Amino acid sequence: MRNNYEKQMENLNRQMIIMGKLCEQVIATAIKMTVDGTDEELRQEVLELDGEIDRKEREIENICMKLLLRQQPVATDLRMISSALKMISDMERIGDQAADIVEFSGYLRKSSVKFHIPLKDMANEVIKMVTKSIDSFVAKDLDMAKAVIISDDVVDRYFDDIRKKLILMIAKESEDGEEMLDILMVAKYLERIGDHATNIAGWVEYSILGTHVYE
Repeated sequence: MRNNYEKQMENLNRQMIIMGKLCEQVIATAIKMTVDGTDEELRQEVLELDGEIDRKEREIENICMKLLLRQQPVATDLRMISSALKMISDMERIGDQAADIVEFSGYLRKSSVKFHIPLKDMANEVIKMVTKSIDSFVAKDLDMAKAVIISDDVVDRYFDDIRKKLILMIAKESEDGEEMLDILMVAKYLERIGDHATNIAGWVEYSILGTHVYE
């Protein structure tokens, strides 16, 4: 019985890693499409990845419920399982927001402004946060989770800098204002994804300590 339980816990970790990789991929693809230009194949890839993330959320929910109902986990494992259920909700939202980013790609297809805005740099920082948040869960690494929470300040600074830069550009070139607002929305979605990664790290913290100490 114990061996079967351990295998199920290992499978939970494995599926969390897979879902995390899907989140990384969907963010990178959405930003590539937005910055590099409209590509219908990439659009379809983002939609498929979003759907796969949704399916993985349901699969992990089922794993967690079976562990809770059949295995009667001890306190530490109970926190891990309940935290995983919270984390996959944030991961599902990451997929949704990457799909939202793609909605702006058509409007920005001919934009030259986007090449002067560090959207890719911001996206890379967000992807690192997502990766580390999931890795910290699997490794039970509190320091890594704490680093993710701190990294949210970096992403927030990216957003603030982009917002200020776009405001100045709108003041000088008001005819391109709508395009610049679309770029700002993309940055805002990236900032929200960073918030979701921070939430995930917070649940890692709870799974280890039983409390949120970095709020």
